[in-house]
Amino acid sequence: MATKELTETDAAARLAELAKEIARHNRLYHDRDEPEISDAEFDALVRENAALEAQYPHLIRPDSPSRQVGAAPSTALAKVAHARPMLSLDNAFSDEEVREFVRRVRRFLSLPEDEPVALTAEPKIDGLSCSLRYEGGRLMLAATRGDGAVGEDVTPNALTISDVPQTLYPGESRGPAAGGSSAVEGWTPAFAGVLEVRGEVFMSKEDFAALNARQAEAGGKVFANPRNAAAGSLRQKDPGITAARPLRFLMHGWGELSEPLGAAQTEAVERLRALGFPVSDLFRRCETIEEALAHYAAIEHARAELPFDIDGVVYKVDRLDWQERLGSVGRAPRWALAHKFPAEKAETTLERIEVQVGRTGKLTPVGRLTPVGVGGVMVANVTLHNRDEIARLGLREGDRVRIQRAGDVIPQVVENLTRDEERPTFVFPDRCPQCGSEAVAEEGEVDVRCTGGLICPAQRIERLKHFVSRGAMDIEGLGEKTIEEFAASGWLHGPADIFRLRDHRAELLGREGWKEKSVDNLLAAIQAKQGFDPARLLFGLGIRHIGIVTARDLLKAFGTIEALAEAAAGENGIAELSSVEGVGPVVAEALHDFFHEPHNREQLADLLALARPAAFVSQARQTEWSGKTVVFTGSLQTMSRDEAKAQAERLGARAAGSVSAKTDLVVAGPGAGSKLKKAEELGVRVVGEEEWARIVAEA
Repeated sequence: MATKELTETDAAARLAELAKEIARHNRLYHDRDEPEISDAEFDALVRENAALEAQYPHLIRPDSPSRQVGAAPSTALAKVAHARPMLSLDNAFSDEEVREFVRRVRRFLSLPEDEPVALTAEPKIDGLSCSLRYEGGRLMLAATRGDGAVGEDVTPNALTISDVPQTLYPGESRGPAAGGSSAVEGWTPAFAGVLEVRGEVFMSKEDFAALNARQAEAGGKVFANPRNAAAGSLRQKDPGITAARPLRFLMHGWGELSEPLGAAQTEAVERLRALGFPVSDLFRRCETIEEALAHYAAIEHARAELPFDIDGVVYKVDRLDWQERLGSVGRAPRWALAHKFPAEKAETTLERIEVQVGRTGKLTPVGRLTPVGVGGVMVANVTLHNRDEIARLGLREGDRVRIQRAGDVIPQVVENLTRDEERPTFVFPDRCPQCGSEAVAEEGEVDVRCTGGLICPAQRIERLKHFVSRGAMDIEGLGEKTIEEFAASGWLHGPADIFRLRDHRAELLGREGWKEKSVDNLLAAIQAKQGFDPARLLFGLGIRHIGIVTARDLLKAFGTIEALAEAAAGENGIAELSSVEGVGPVVAEALHDFFHEPHNREQLADLLALARPAAFVSQARQTEWSGKTVVFTGSLQTMSRDEAKAQAERLGARAAGSVSAKTDLVVAGPGAGSKLKKAEELGVRVVGEEEWARIVAEA
C-alpha cells in the first residue's frame, strides 16, 4: 500500500510492523550472518519507514529503525563501548539524489553557488565494519560496529589478519610486538597517541570460493557469500579459526584521534596509507559532483572484475572542517552518502520449484536454477516469495527467466521470458509438504500457512518454546536450549510430551550438566502445571491471533477448551466464534483452521488428558469499571501489555485496541502517539501507570 493511502491509524500499525521486521533482519544480517532478504529489499523497508515518518513525524517510535545502527552485539564475545559512535550511512539510488545531497551540504553551510564542494569517492566494500584502536603505536583493541555504540571485542582475531598493522613503527621490522609496553628504548612510533582506524574486514571472491570448497569437503558450514564468510570468520571465539581464514582489511575512516591527521579527507587517508593501512586503489578526490558521478560509473563498470564484492560508492565531503560543522543527524553523518548500485541481472532456466515450510508455518516457494554468474557470483537459488508472485510471473518449471541480484543474498526473478510457451502450470500445494495438513491463506493475506501447528515438524521447536514461555505455561527450567536439546533427542514431538518427560528421568541423569537436583526440579515444575489456568494453556497452543485476553474471552463464552474446539471445528464454527465479544472474523477463521485439522484435535486431546487444566473461572468482579472500555497505549514500564489487560479484565472492564467515543479510559505510557492524541481530541480521560495502579488497588 502506498504511503499516501494510509490513514494515521494504519501508518502507526505499519511503523510498528516495520520496526519489528527491520530489527529482525538486522539481527539476521549483523548478529547471525544469515540474511533472508536482499540488500535492495532491506533498503526498500528502510525507505518505506523513512517516508512514513516524514509524513507522520509524531508517530516516530523509540525503537524506530531511523534511530538504530546495525544490531546489538552478540553475547558470544565481550562487549566494548566505542569512544566515538560508528555511524551508518544514508543511501542514494540515483544521480539526482546525489546532487540533492550536495545541495543540502551547500544549504547547511550557507555556501555560495560558485563555491566548489570537493568530494572523495571510494568503493563501498561489502564486509564487516571493524575499528582498530592504537595507543602508543600498538594495536590495543579491535571491535566490530555492533549497534554503533557498543561492539564486540575481536582483538585476538584481528591480530591474525596480515593487512592489519600490529604496530605503527617506521621501518621494515614494524617495531616491537603489539600489546607490549608503550615505552620501549630505541623505538619511536610514527603515531604515538590515540588512533582509531576504521574499515571493512572482507574476503576476496577467489578466497571465498576456495574456503567454501574446503568447508564442503570437510563437511563444515558452507557460507552463502563472502560477506557472511568474513563476518563469521572474524567473530570466532577461537582466534585459530580466524587465522586459518583468508581475511583482508581496507581502511575507510577513523574514530577517536589524539591529534589531527590532516585538513582534508584526502590528506588524512594518505597519512593513514603511509602508516601501513591498506586503502582502495579506487579512492579518488573529485572536484565536482559530475566528476564524482563519472567515477561511480567507472567503478560500476569494473565491478564484476574487482577481486572483492562491493555494493556501491561512498562519497564524503573532503574538507574536514566542513565535516565537523555538518555533524550528524540520527544515525548518519550529514557529510557522507552511500550511492548504491542497481540490481545486476542475468538469464537462466528455472529447473524446479520447491516449497519450504518456515518456523511459523509459512509456505515459501524457492526456485532451483541452472547456475549462472551474476556480478561475479554463481547463483543457483532464487526466492519466489509466495503463491501470488508465481501466478503474477506465470512461472513454471522449465521456464527461461531473468533474475536480478540486488544484494549479496538469494536473488529474485524479475521476468519470465517464456511465459507464452506451452508448459504445465505449477500448482501451489494446498497441503503442507512437511506434515500433510491443510495449507490455507487467510482473507486479505498472500501467505499460505500450514494449519498442522501441533504436529508439523517444521514448526515444532518454535511452538514448544512458545508453549513453555512466561506468558503461557511458564515452566521454569525449560528454556530454549533445553527444548532444542530434548527435541533433538526425540523426546518432544508436541506439548503433551512435556508431561511425559518424567519417563526419561534416568536418561536425563546420564546427560552432561544434569544432576539429580536439577532433573527433579524440572520434573516438579512440570508437575506443578497440571491443573493450570486453561486460558494460558490455550494461549500456549500458538494459534495465530490468539493472545491471552482473547483466550479468556473465548473461555468465558465456551467454558472449556474441549467445547471451544468442538464449536470451532463445526460447520457453523466461524459464525459461532464471531459472535463472541472481542473475536472478529480473522480470529474466528484462524481458530476454525486450527481446530478443523484432525491432527491438531488429536494432539490437543492428548495434551488435555495429561495437563488436566483447571475449570475456567473468570477473575472479573463487579466494580465501577464493569462493562467499561479501557485502552492501553505507549511503552508500559511497570507491567507487560498482557498484564495490564488482565488487570482490566479483573475489574470487569474490556481492554480495547483502539480509541473511540465509546472509550472510557486511556492508560498512556512513554511514547504514546496517535491513540493519546485521539483520546485528547475526544475528551476521553487519560491516566498514567501510577494512577492506573491506584485504580486497580482501590477497585
